[in-house]
Amino acid sequence: MGIVADKIKDLKEREAKILEMGGEKAVAKHKDKGKLTARERLDYFYDEGTFRELDMFVTHRCTNFGMEKVDIPADGVITGYGMVEGRPVFAFAQDFTARAGSLGEMHAKKICKAMDMALKAGAPFVGFNDSGGARIQEGVDALSGYGQIFYRNSISSGVIPQISAIMGTTAGGAVYSPAMTDFIFMVKNTSYMFITGPQVIKSVTGEEISFEDLGGALSHAEKSGVCHVACEDEHDAIDGIKALLSYLPSNNMEDPPIKEGADDPKRTDPDLDTIIPDSPNQSYDAKDVIRSIVDDGEFFEPHELYAKNIIVALARLNGRSVGIIANQPSYMGGALDINASDKVSRFIRFCDAFNIPLLTIADVPGYLPGSDQEWGGIIRHGAKLLWVYSEATVPKMLLVTRKDYGGSYLAMCSRDLGADFAFAWPTAEIAVMGASGAANIIHRKEIEAAEDKAEKRKEKIGEYEELFSNPYRAANRGYIDGVIQPSETRPRLIEALEIMCAKREMRPPKKHGNIPL
Repeated sequence: MGIVADKIKDLKEREAKILEMGGEKAVAKHKDKGKLTARERLDYFYDEGTFRELDMFVTHRCTNFGMEKVDIPADGVITGYGMVEGRPVFAFAQDFTARAGSLGEMHAKKICKAMDMALKAGAPFVGFNDSGGARIQEGVDALSGYGQIFYRNSISSGVIPQISAIMGTTAGGAVYSPAMTDFIFMVKNTSYMFITGPQVIKSVTGEEISFEDLGGALSHAEKSGVCHVACEDEHDAIDGIKALLSYLPSNNMEDPPIKEGADDPKRTDPDLDTIIPDSPNQSYDAKDVIRSIVDDGEFFEPHELYAKNIIVALARLNGRSVGIIANQPSYMGGALDINASDKVSRFIRFCDAFNIPLLTIADVPGYLPGSDQEWGGIIRHGAKLLWVYSEATVPKMLLVTRKDYGGSYLAMCSRDLGADFAFAWPTAEIAVMGASGAANIIHRKEIEAAEDKAEKRKEKIGEYEELFSNPYRAANRGYIDGVIQPSETRPRLIEALEIMCAKREMRPPKKHGNIPL
């Protein structure tokens, strides 16, 4: 055997040792928990045979506490690039079998290098997080590693899509990088996020709580809103990430990919003509409206379990990606509150950053009243909606299906906040407030003076309804571009989107605005 052959043999042996990850026992223990290994996650994520690993031979430099004798394959993280449905994507996957995937100086440098390459290449960046946290033996070097990642999360935000998959326990400083990315996927019963774990909480406050209740997928999907998608298993999570990527451009300089489909752009749906109930107090499911309008009835819904009084979704109209925001009358009457405002505001900013047009479907009675909302800052949080709609320069379409009252009318992308097209169904009611409340204020003295107060109130409510509980006063003033038959909504929206797809709109030069966070 020659010198070259010996060196190739040495290379293959070194590679084989690293590919064993934390060793047979550690891998078996990991898989017994129903989890994929870091390498299996990447294999499932990337198109077959396209993944190329970076920095396989990187090792740590720590000599504290006997660490110079500790070998950590790939320093606990696999980084690289490849194709996902034919498009380039960079990723890292932390290897819990190798020293619990703990993050040290070189571990972080591997991630940072991949992030820098993704930014320069204009490709999405995906992180599969499964780590015991900072490598304590490395001290401030580990903390510095987190800081370098956080910095890059911020710099890359709005330039390339950043997606996090939580595949195990993520605690302490490790939770902040995912929180700075655009979307977080978690797996039910196997992934957790928290600043301090149950044991620390018990020792400090005396509160006893389980991992799942404190930081599990459903807790963060329903209560905190940290998790965008709670998945059944790891394959489900990875499939979800692929589905999400299919709606997105690779970077902010591109438009989203157009997907050719069989759904007729001129398709109408007679069911929409009867979807609005006769009684204004009855609800309906806004998702039925969305399914009827979008291509093949398909849409991707992040934050499905959080702030359910409003829906955000990615879908397609004649093959073009759109971001949809829709009040949900079947939950809290579709009223806006603090959580709904936050949920929608971040979604709108994401869509605007990545050239995804916006469709707003409004059926909103107003902002939710109450001291909890006021003291929680509904004024500040609600103002975010006004801010982000005004700030967005992508094509913006508004569809008013029923109630659209007061400040919430403005907050749901009125023409004054920059809607390029504003449509309304004949069932729309556009006014400062509902007829009953308005009549009680405008005609209070007249109603109190009447012999039959109930009859007089009914009369005045009827007068107000005739004037304002319809879309025509707004259409008379040009605030609504067209009152359309519900069944014709899909073709009308597609026509509007096609005519505005090349929209260009500039804002005054500035470093950045000061959004009411």
